[in-house]
Amino acid sequence: MAKKVVATLKTGKGKEYSKVITMIKSPKTGAYSFKEAIVHNDHVKDAIDLAKAQ
Repeated sequence: MAKKVVATLKTGKGKEYSKVITMIKSPKTGAYSFKEAIVHNDHVKDAIDLAKAQ
C-alpha cells in the first residue's frame, strides 16, 4: 500500500504535497508517538506549528 501512495505523489499534482511526520511525547507516560499527515507544500509550516502546540 505504501508503494501506491509514493507512486501517486510522484506524478501530476502529487508534487505539490509533502508528508509531514511529527513526534509527540505523551505527558502521562513519557513515551513518544508519531503522527503523519500529507499536506500541501504551502501548509507544511502550519502543520509543524500545530503539532508543537499539542
